[in-house]
Amino acid sequence: MARLARFALTLALPLALIACGPPSTEEALKKAEPAKTKAALEKALGKPSELQKLGPLEQWTYKTSDGSVTFVITGDSVTLASGGTTKKN
Repeated sequence: MARLARFALTLALPLALIACGPPSTEEALKKAEPAKTKAALEKALGKPSELQKLGPLEQWTYKTSDGSVTFVITGDSVTLASGGTTKKN
């Protein structure tokens, strides 16, 4: 019985690690849709992969499994979201 449990755990662990990877661009945009403030955006997606500041403007970029998502923030308000995927032909 212990062998069976160990075998099941051996199979489940890699699947769990794969599921913990970055979301797709579509999933990230959907999770962030209700976020209207920096705090809400960080709660929805975590810390950004890249952060650029220019005066009162900030650009938060999140790497996704198929590209990236970028949010423009003015003061404390999320004002614009865009996402791009890297599709291979």
